[in-house]
Amino acid sequence: MNHMNVSFVKSALRFIAGGALISGSLLLKRAARMHAEGELERAKTNVMVYMNQSVGIGEHSDIVEAIQEELDKMAMASDRIDMLEKYFPL
Repeated sequence: MNHMNVSFVKSALRFIAGGALISGSLLLKRAARMHAEGELERAKTNVMVYMNQSVGIGEHSDIVEAIQEELDKMAMASDRIDMLEKYFPL
C-alpha cells in the first residue's frame, strides 16, 4: 500500500471513529457485533409480528414453525454476540 493509500485509510478511520484513529481490527469487531445485533432485532421483530398479527400472514401456514425458525435465528445471533464478547472483547 503506498503512502497516499495509507493516508486515505487513516483519514477514513478517523472519520468513522469521530476523529480518533482506531484500528481496522476494532472496526471489524464492531461491525460483526452490529451485524449480529441487527439479525437479533430483525428476528425478534418477526416473532412479535407473528404473535400480534398472525391473521393475514399468508406465506406462513404454520405460525408456530415460523416462530421457531425466528427463535433459532435469535439464538444464533445471541451466540455470536456472546462469542465476540468472550473471545474478541472491544
